[in-house]
Amino acid sequence: MTTRDVTIDSIAAGGDGVARADGVVVFVPRSAPGDRARVRLDVRKRFAHGEIDELLEPSPARVDPLCYHYRVDRCGGCQLQHIGYESQLSAKQGIIRDALRRIGKREVEPPPIVPSSEEWRYRRKLTLAMRSDRRSDWIVGLHPYDDPVAVFQLADCPITDERVLRVWREVMEAAPHFPRADELRASVQLLDGGATIVMEGGNEWPQRTAFFEAVPGATALWWKPAHRARTLVAQRGRAEAGASFAQVNAGMGRMLHEFVLERARSYKPRRVIDGYAGSGATAIPLAESGADVVAIEADRDASAFCASRLPQGSRALAARVEDVLAEALPADVVLLNPPRTGVHEAVAATLEALESKPRAIIYVSCDPATLARDLSRMPGYRISGLRAFDMFPQTAHVETVCELEPEAA
Repeated sequence: MTTRDVTIDSIAAGGDGVARADGVVVFVPRSAPGDRARVRLDVRKRFAHGEIDELLEPSPARVDPLCYHYRVDRCGGCQLQHIGYESQLSAKQGIIRDALRRIGKREVEPPPIVPSSEEWRYRRKLTLAMRSDRRSDWIVGLHPYDDPVAVFQLADCPITDERVLRVWREVMEAAPHFPRADELRASVQLLDGGATIVMEGGNEWPQRTAFFEAVPGATALWWKPAHRARTLVAQRGRAEAGASFAQVNAGMGRMLHEFVLERARSYKPRRVIDGYAGSGATAIPLAESGADVVAIEADRDASAFCASRLPQGSRALAARVEDVLAEALPADVVLLNPPRTGVHEAVAATLEALESKPRAIIYVSCDPATLARDLSRMPGYRISGLRAFDMFPQTAHVETVCELEPEAA
């Protein structure tokens, strides 16, 4: 394996530093813009993967990572803990700009970014892998960034709310009551009404009642057996509707939500389509403001919850956006808040083909690359506004609100 001395220029989507050696782009994990480093190169066809062999001159942006697991276990849950917060924000602005230029073919400047009020302990949801060593002991934790198969035992996660970790410690103590399986996956999410656990894996769970009793910090337990749908198997009190749509970073989630509502209302729309509407957090207040709203959501429980709270004149459709968008149109404003995979190509095609286009599309994205891809499919719209929200400090993830208006005829 060859080595080269390189200088890190920027941070790529995913969090690796970007350098160049012998005309080849090199991606270097755990590097910072401005680092001079000797790296071991694994050259592929069009790029190379580099590992730092020696840090020749550290960047001024470098800081000592707070998390033990980040330093010692090479935890892959965070990607940017070794970079100061201001430099993290700058890196995320660059990631958005580069994606929109390279993939979306849109010439934009780095967007303004709203920093998180909390750099640590902000996560209200933590998903962990669980692996049995066949001696009745379980390893419960995360994967190293350079070994997605391995799992290390988690002691703490400093970006996660302490209340979530307290429930996780109860879950770990309840390991003798896990479903029958060698590998499982589970999440603990903090909601207004308490903590919800979702257990994934296994086909038999005879001790699920004993498990739930051993985790007093949880108010609801869902189980998704292998190759079957998720079901509520135990609860204390009433399970919270639409739980899967709660924000991981509650404070930033509120700021982003208020911004989207403000931008949508600025058009004084009479008719709004809210695609990927969840349980109606955005659709309901817009409808209460006087707009006729069509809220589209594939999750039937969430859609029913939304429908029960929409005022007369608005409605909820329990369907995929790509299947019903055409019949729901026209609209003054279309909201899109898709999963990380972005919108289905049929959604972009439908919006692009309209003769009478909406006055605005407000697209909330958690992945700049899929946002850029979707914009490349809608050349009939120009970017009229772009703002980033740092929902996930210490990681390379960033939320973007992109406002589109039709190109002038």
